[in-house]
Amino acid sequence: MSTQIHHDRLPVADWRRTARHLAAHLGRHRARLVLVVVAMTAAGAFGLVTPRLLGSIVDVVATGGDTSDVVVRAAFMVAAAVACAVCTGIGIAAAASVFESVLADLREEMLAGVLRLPVARVEAAGSGDVLSRATDDVDKVGEAIGTALPSVLMAQAGVVVTVIGLAAIDWRFLLVAVVTAPLYYVTARMYIQQAPAVYAAERVAAADRAHHVLGPVQGLPTVRAFDLGSRLSRRIDKHSWAVVRRAMQATVLQNRLAGRLNLGEFIGMAVILLVGFTLVGDGAVTVGAVTAAMLFFLALFDPIGQLMYVLDDLQSGAAALGRIVGVLDVPDTRTHSDVDGRDDGTGLVASGVDFGYTREHPILHDVSVAVRPGEHVALVGMSGAGKSTLATILAGVHSADHGTVTLGGVPVSDIPDAQRARRVALLTQEVHVFSGTLREDLLLARPDADVEDVWAALEKVGAAAWARSLDDGLESVVGEHGHQVDAMVAQQLALARIDLLDPDVVIVDEATADAGSVGAGVLEDSAAAVLDGRSALIIAHRLSQAAAADRIVHLAGGRVIEAGPHTDLVASGGRYSEIWAAWAKGRELA
Repeated sequence: MSTQIHHDRLPVADWRRTARHLAAHLGRHRARLVLVVVAMTAAGAFGLVTPRLLGSIVDVVATGGDTSDVVVRAAFMVAAAVACAVCTGIGIAAAASVFESVLADLREEMLAGVLRLPVARVEAAGSGDVLSRATDDVDKVGEAIGTALPSVLMAQAGVVVTVIGLAAIDWRFLLVAVVTAPLYYVTARMYIQQAPAVYAAERVAAADRAHHVLGPVQGLPTVRAFDLGSRLSRRIDKHSWAVVRRAMQATVLQNRLAGRLNLGEFIGMAVILLVGFTLVGDGAVTVGAVTAAMLFFLALFDPIGQLMYVLDDLQSGAAALGRIVGVLDVPDTRTHSDVDGRDDGTGLVASGVDFGYTREHPILHDVSVAVRPGEHVALVGMSGAGKSTLATILAGVHSADHGTVTLGGVPVSDIPDAQRARRVALLTQEVHVFSGTLREDLLLARPDADVEDVWAALEKVGAAAWARSLDDGLESVVGEHGHQVDAMVAQQLALARIDLLDPDVVIVDEATADAGSVGAGVLEDSAAAVLDGRSALIIAHRLSQAAAADRIVHLAGGRVIEAGPHTDLVASGGRYSEIWAAWAKGRELA
């Protein structure tokens, strides 16, 4: 299977797929959703009591009625206000319970979806695309679910109940709905048609900006070494302004929405006044009834405005949810068959491998390498020769464009991810200490390991004394929120995890390069102890490591130019011999 690495964003689900996904989550909470609808409807009904009674108070005052009638109506208004508040509180609490549960499920789904993506697919999409979906997009969905959806339910209940209230006063007041509904419909349709593209483009622009910001941050030493700051700053500036332009387009759209809402409110008030003037003149209704109708319509401003304005959050949230569902919809191409029993004892073998991160720039050309059971093979070559790229292909992180990679006679691509990770371990100089206790960090490699196994692994890599010096030993919290671990110890912990994992083959990619001259020697001893008795491919940045290996493979320009034992290569007089002579002479002079 060919894996060309280029900027290939992850898919975005269409609105039908997104709606089905959200509906499936909401369907798990039907009972609480019914409670939300009932509570919101009751709150809307109680909310109409106050304007209706205010209208009747106008009539009492206009006809010179008894003051006690006003007091009774005022008491009912207070009771209705209390009931409205109680129902609203129940509705909001139930809505929060439902929507926060849905949001928690979406977060877990998103994390699981990202973690199951092949590393090559993540690299093709760009770290900014994945990171923005897992952070910004989840936050946008959280805002929509936590704020917009409850507002929609409250607004819909308020609109329906208020229209019923207007009809109860006099059916002719429904003329206001006939006049304003088309305007609101056209406004909403315009917004729904234009907003998704605007907000989707804004999210994509934000992802691009994140991608171009993260790259220089992650490669800061390289940026400084090659003085790339100004060039990369201009690129970040370009993509930042792209985000600003998209945000301004969204703001213009919002302003158009606000203007049409205000026009609808003006037309609606004018219609109520005209209808009310006519009906009072004919004696069909009282001034108090017209007052109540106007108050009803004024009460509609808030729910209609909410309904329209949350379209903003809903559209932004829908665009973000589409990006999240797009990650979940990436097909799982992993094989789930059991291949453990098919090992033919050949070890890890690459034959005729070609590979390039882009189609235009191939990296490896017809590379063949074999790591036999129990054998240590050193991979040497200048920087940029393709050593680390070959390591990722042998580990199954990337798939070769041409050629094959097998482990025990089985294509690496056919081995399920979980099995492959246990059988081929890739250790680089970029290791991570996970937040939690030291014991939990090490047990990630083998959850069923007992305490004795953990201490044995620490002893083997030379980190046991350091672990015992911690206040709580294995129960000490390490990582970002605990005891800070330096680069050398972090590598030793990574080696201890390798020892606990006990893989068939270990691929070591310059794991001692970041530890300094003193630390590198310590780490070489730690690595030698862990690799003893295991098959290993060692990407060597020190020729002393290569000399100690059973065989050496020399890469140059993405091709194997020499291969064989150290003594044979030195005796051959080839390029490795020249490099070894220069290296050895430098040691003698030192």
